[in-house]
Amino acid sequence: MPSDLEKAQLMSILARSKGNWGEKYDRIEHFKRFQNLKKIIKELSKQGWLIVHNKPKFIGISLNTKFKREIIDFIEKEMPHLKGIIK
Repeated sequence: MPSDLEKAQLMSILARSKGNWGEKYDRIEHFKRFQNLKKIIKELSKQGWLIVHNKPKFIGISLNTKFKREIIDFIEKEMPHLKGIIK
């Protein structure tokens, strides 16, 4: 089972470094450093927080803007040092 911290780390990268919300996504191969990547993606997409974009040559992921407040609150709870940084 992936930890909440791992989920928060993945989402914080999507939100901060790339601004991947809604239709703006990033390829999953850019997140290989996450040991439980497939499980994290599965759990977060089931929750509705992550959108999976299945493209012909790759799979992309982005954060769901409908849950922006909840996602930011979750990241800040797990990673308090990011409080107020994610917009």
